[in-house]
Amino acid sequence: MPDLFATYYFHPRADTTPREAAEALAEEQTTGTWTDITTRTESVRRLDGVVESLEPLGTGHLARFRFPAELFEPGNIAQYLSVVAGNLFGLGRLDSVRLVDIEVPPALAEPFYGPKFGMEGVRRLLGTTDRPHIGTIIKPKVGLSPSETAKVAYEAAIGGVDLIKDDETLTDQAFCPLAERVAAVMSRLDEARSDTGRTVLFAVNISTRADRILDRAEVALENGANMLMIDVLTSGFAAIEVLAGDPSINVPLHIHRTMHGALTRNPDHGIAMRPIARLVRLAGGDQLHTGTASGKMGHVPVDEIRGDNEALRGPWHGIRTVFPVSSGGLHPGKVAAELGALGTDMVLQAGGGIHGHPGGTAAGARAMRQAADAFIEGVSAEEYARDHPELAQALLKWGSSPARS
Repeated sequence: MPDLFATYYFHPRADTTPREAAEALAEEQTTGTWTDITTRTESVRRLDGVVESLEPLGTGHLARFRFPAELFEPGNIAQYLSVVAGNLFGLGRLDSVRLVDIEVPPALAEPFYGPKFGMEGVRRLLGTTDRPHIGTIIKPKVGLSPSETAKVAYEAAIGGVDLIKDDETLTDQAFCPLAERVAAVMSRLDEARSDTGRTVLFAVNISTRADRILDRAEVALENGANMLMIDVLTSGFAAIEVLAGDPSINVPLHIHRTMHGALTRNPDHGIAMRPIARLVRLAGGDQLHTGTASGKMGHVPVDEIRGDNEALRGPWHGIRTVFPVSSGGLHPGKVAAELGALGTDMVLQAGGGIHGHPGGTAAGARAMRQAADAFIEGVSAEEYARDHPELAQALLKWGSSPARS
C-alpha cells in the first residue's frame, strides 16, 4: 500500500542540526520517544517515519517525510491529523515548524465521501459555465432579525449574486432563530427568482456540536434551505463527513474556515491552508474559503493561494472538485485583481463591498457582477464603468486595487 507523505518547513533549535531535528520529528510522530525504550522492537520500527528529503530554504529547512500507510486508520481524519499535525509543534528541538502539505495515497482517500456536488454540480444548479460566481455575506454579521436578513438577501439576489451566506458567528441565536431565518430568506429568494428567473443559493450556518448537526441540518432543509454552511475548524472535519455521507442531505456544503489564522498566519509555524483544503475535499465540502489576492487578510503569498485552489480544482483520486471562495475585504475595484491572479473558476464573495455601495445592496451586487463581466470581456473596470453607473459609483468610492505578489 502506498504511504502518506507530509512536507514540513522548520527551524531547528540552535544546538540541534537540521537532520537531528527532522529525525526527532519523525520519531515523535511514529514510534519514538525522548529516551531509549525496550518495547521499541524491530517489528514496531517498521512503522517509523522516514525523512525522505531535507534541504535548506530561506532561513529554515524543508523536509519531506514518509509515514507508513499502516500507521493510519483508513477514513479517520482525526487520527490522520494526530500523526501529521500532532505533538510535533511543541518539540523542543524545533524553534518552529509548519505543516506545508500532505500527499494522501488512494487507499487512505478511498473511504471518504468527497463532495456530492463539487464545482461542476454547483454550476449545474445555477446554470453557469465558466464565469466566476458572485457571493455576499449578510452584513452586519449579527444583529438583524429574520425579516431584516431576508430583505438584505432579496436585494442582493435581484442585484445578481449567485450565493448569499450567513457569517461565521451567526447560528441559532435568539435575535435571529435559524428556522425563522431560513424560512424568511427562502421566501424572499423565491420572490427574487420570480422577478429575475435566477436561482440563488443561501448557505445557512448550521455549525454546532457533533451530535446535533444532522438535526440542525434537517431543520434548515425543512424550512427550504438550498445550501448548508459549516465552520470546519470550530465544528471539526467530522461535521462535513456526517453531512456528506447522509443520503437525506442533498444540497451543497459551503465550508467556512473561521479560526484558520491561528494555524495558517505564521509562515514559520502552524499548519498551512493546503492540508486543510485537501482534508475538506476528502470530507465532502463543495465550497471552501481559501483567501484573496487583494483583500483585507493579505498575509499569504498569492502563489500559495493558487496552489491551494489547485488542490481543490485539480484531478485527485477521482474525487469531485471544490469551488474555491475568495472572501475578505473585496469590492468591485478588486475583482480584476482577484480574477487575474486566481482565475475565473471561483466564488468572489463581498460583504461590505456590496452592502456598502452608495446605492445600497442591489446596486452593490450589480457593481460586482459588472466588474466580473468586464474582466470576462477583457475590458478594464474603468472603461466598463462609463455606461454602468453602479460600477462607476463603486470605483468612485473604493477605487481599484492590484493583487499582491
